[in-house]
Amino acid sequence: MNRRRILKSSVGIAVALSLPALASAKPAKVEVWKSPDCGCCKTWLKHLEAQGIGVGTIHDIGNAGARQALGIPVKLGSCHTAKIEGYAIEGHVPAREIKRLLKEKPTAIGLAVPGMPLGSPGMDGPDFDNQTQPYDVLLVLKDGSTRVYQSYFR
Repeated sequence: MNRRRILKSSVGIAVALSLPALASAKPAKVEVWKSPDCGCCKTWLKHLEAQGIGVGTIHDIGNAGARQALGIPVKLGSCHTAKIEGYAIEGHVPAREIKRLLKEKPTAIGLAVPGMPLGSPGMDGPDFDNQTQPYDVLLVLKDGSTRVYQSYFR
């Protein structure tokens, strides 16, 4: 009986002590490298914020150096590069896939949507005549190879 009370007390204390840490944990924010004049990059960032992904530091200096530093192969390049919780995000990756990446935590460099496909976040809506084209979100593995993480409009 005493052991049960002690165990319950210990669990209660552990939970109580962890609550402030959980409450103060801030959600991850993306750090972004882009051109200062790129409108689709700004729209992609609005998409992320609307989906609950915070935007941190924005570097308006272009993204080639960041892409290389984060290990994204040039062939997967797009107009902006981001970093969140140690993962690289290249191009117009939907917030849904970033959230999935952060939840699943695969051993990978990150995600990429090569080019600027119509219909992807930031390349969508009336500014693009609501056009869409099929595209894949690629999981970029540590060796630079890729596999399809999610397909859109197929």
